[in-house]
Amino acid sequence: MWNETKGSSTVVDRMTVGQGSLGPTWQESPLVGADALMKAHHAGASKAFRLTERLFLQLVNVRGDTRDAAFVRAVESVIGCAPPDKPNTMAKGNGYDMLWLGPDEWLVVSEAPHDASRAAPLEARLREAFAGAFASAVDIGSGYTVLDIDGPRTRDVLSRGCPLDLHPKVFGAGQCAQSHYFKASITLVPLGGDRFEIIVRRSFADYFVKIMLDAAEPLLA
Repeated sequence: MWNETKGSSTVVDRMTVGQGSLGPTWQESPLVGADALMKAHHAGASKAFRLTERLFLQLVNVRGDTRDAAFVRAVESVIGCAPPDKPNTMAKGNGYDMLWLGPDEWLVVSEAPHDASRAAPLEARLREAFAGAFASAVDIGSGYTVLDIDGPRTRDVLSRGCPLDLHPKVFGAGQCAQSHYFKASITLVPLGGDRFEIIVRRSFADYFVKIMLDAAEPLLA
């Protein structure tokens, strides 16, 4: 986890994301407040349920009209796939997943953290591709985090706080849904088997981790 408290004996892990006038800027995990809880969870021997964070992925909100061929071509040129137009589905591109959020809205999630030395940020490349089109791309990565859950008890843990039907015949790979886990709004993506990806707002991140691990505890005894 990431802890920027000076003088602490905790190992500090950071990622440089820019050089400002006052020196380097750092990106910090939204789960810094749940550091001890996550470490205890990862130290446990149970393989029935595992929660991990996928750090520093790019998340960009995209708005446009799939009836506009220029918009579709622009998305394909950057993402590597057309925007999915079927509700609650996703499409896989070249290192990106594109999730349907509404008739004219999608969330693009990178599969790996951004490497500034190799490519421009995703938002900038989409904005360039959208030049002259009635479309938008907004980087929302700093306001969210991406979590990964896996293990044979995953659906049991999810069902304790999420109202969706999680049966794999109903909700499986290639789909996505906006819902909630207890009081935290989430976007849930089944990845196949017992694995799910969860996108949660930064402001709910600590609460989400604490409530999910609390819900999992009696199922893992």
